[in-house]
Amino acid sequence: MTYLNLVNNVLRRLREDEVDNVSANTYSKMVGDFVNDAKKFVESSWDWSALRTTLTITTAADDYTYSLTGSQNKAKILNAVNDTSNLVMQYQPQVWFDDKFLVNTPASGAPEYYTFNGVDTNGDAQIDVYPKPDAAYSLKIKSTLRNTDLSNDTDTLAIPSEPVIHMAIALLARERGETGGTSATEYFAIASQYLSDAIALDAQRHPEETIWYTP
Repeated sequence: MTYLNLVNNVLRRLREDEVDNVSANTYSKMVGDFVNDAKKFVESSWDWSALRTTLTITTAADDYTYSLTGSQNKAKILNAVNDTSNLVMQYQPQVWFDDKFLVNTPASGAPEYYTFNGVDTNGDAQIDVYPKPDAAYSLKIKSTLRNTDLSNDTDTLAIPSEPVIHMAIALLARERGETGGTSATEYFAIASQYLSDAIALDAQRHPEETIWYTP
């Protein structure tokens, strides 16, 4: 569903006139802002299948810091694989890396571990890897990558639209103070149900992520 479609879906439910573009008037612009607020809320509620992607890093000898290009510091790493060496990389905290690189002399070889290390000048998240690469290795970073705000009328929403629409309605209902019969509290309850149903449907693709194991 496009950004304009989302805005008009919200406008109709609030008994407002549809618009030809999101920037048609002050109110439609505000609706667009709330649609983006709702999108961020829904995107952060679950690791949606539509937002899952694989980021590829090719290492260089002696370089151990790499950017997750395009992540804009919004990526959640689900799994990291050294595809060249056929091994699953493990996360380690920054203090562990400090011990390996600052207290001791870092080993060189095939990367087996990673940690986060701030962002680069483009705003993309960075990771450090260990051991320090001694050659070129292909690292596959399985991630959930949240999208940037919708801005153009034709921008397309990747995640389920119903939770976004109804969350935006709830936010707008709270802002305007009246909606012709339905309270903001009721709208939030409706939005929550749509979100719960959408997560349940998408979670069937990843059942292992909803099962808790005890040692």
